[in-house]
Amino acid sequence: MRPPSPVVLVLIGIVSVQAGAGVAKSLFDEVSPTVIVWLRLVTSAAVLAAYARPHLRRRTASDWVVVLGFGASLGLMNLAIYQSFARIPLGIAVTIEFIGPLTLAVVGSRRARDLVWVGLAGLGVALLGLERSDLDLVGVLWALLAGAMWASYILLSGATGRRWEGLDGLAMASVVAAALLTPLLALNGTALAQSLGSPHVLLLGAAVGLLSSVVPYSCELVALRRLRAATFGILMSLEPAAAALVGIVVLSEFLSPVQWVAVVCVIVASIGATRQSGTIAEPVPA
Repeated sequence: MRPPSPVVLVLIGIVSVQAGAGVAKSLFDEVSPTVIVWLRLVTSAAVLAAYARPHLRRRTASDWVVVLGFGASLGLMNLAIYQSFARIPLGIAVTIEFIGPLTLAVVGSRRARDLVWVGLAGLGVALLGLERSDLDLVGVLWALLAGAMWASYILLSGATGRRWEGLDGLAMASVVAAALLTPLLALNGTALAQSLGSPHVLLLGAAVGLLSSVVPYSCELVALRRLRAATFGILMSLEPAAAALVGIVVLSEFLSPVQWVAVVCVIVASIGATRQSGTIAEPVPA
């Protein structure tokens, strides 16, 4: 049996990430977004650490500083986008979040015409604001923070990949992210105990970790052995559309025609900006 093509693997990863987000949001009536993020990070950290078995001996202080920063950006990125999901529709949140890596791609370019992509993305976000004047401002700000952390994640992934072999850096960053998030849960110990005492919540929280982290990371790492980084970046530009579709199917979050135009603007801008650089959503090098 022939293995799936790298393009199919990337698309599976995209759908898996957004399906995990849809499952997570469906739990927000039962448990806080912070608990779901923590369960996701703990699950992915446990699976990745068991698989990678990271080598910790003879690590320099610089190695640990980089992986700590990577873990902090990973944890805050997940916390911010889940807080955004709790306040605004899934597709809109991911569309706004994409401004972060898109900005990074444009800043790293020296082509003046890339300013067109900035303008197109800005038009998309403006359309979202005009169409939904009641859009929760806090949710939008959380999505923007998630985008900034996504850009930070991309930058730190390269530094981590140069210092940590294979999945070692990603496994340790996931452990760091889960550990940093734990004190937030301690502030509301009663709610945490009730949530963790529910097998239903634990099972779905673990499923979110597998869908949103383990499956897409695995698909991306296999796909990148045969796929150019630029092509990967273009495929990842489909994330906002995938999020919008999952929002419709899983959460009944229907977008208006104007909102779909806004999503398409951001997607086209992302594709244009990453045609050469391929920086959007670039994962940790294998």
